[in-house]
Amino acid sequence: MESSLPTKDGAVNKRIGEARKALGMRQDEFADVIKVSRSYIGALETSQREINDRIIELICINCGVNEKWLREGTGKMFKEKQNPRRDRVMRNFDKLDDSLQEYVIKQLDILLEAQDKIITKK
Repeated sequence: MESSLPTKDGAVNKRIGEARKALGMRQDEFADVIKVSRSYIGALETSQREINDRIIELICINCGVNEKWLREGTGKMFKEKQNPRRDRVMRNFDKLDDSLQEYVIKQLDILLEAQDKIITKK
């Protein structure tokens, strides 16, 4: 069962509008992304409709909005973009013991220096 969030002073509703505008979307575009009607978005933004967990989830998943920011107004508006390659490297790096982590760091430093030399030659 979905629960509705109390609109209190309409802060969550206002943050939905802020997020939409920060994404550079019109209400109809935003509505298409989260699979609701434009009139529903309008009603949410003006506090005429209560916000439920499903809407919060759709906005956060489909638009990259930080759920804590949307619900509470704390933290950054958007989640950090996911980077599967970086995530894989970090997972594997964390598995290494300290001496091998140092080796990887030194190798990265060498690669970055080589890259800088290549770029400056162009």
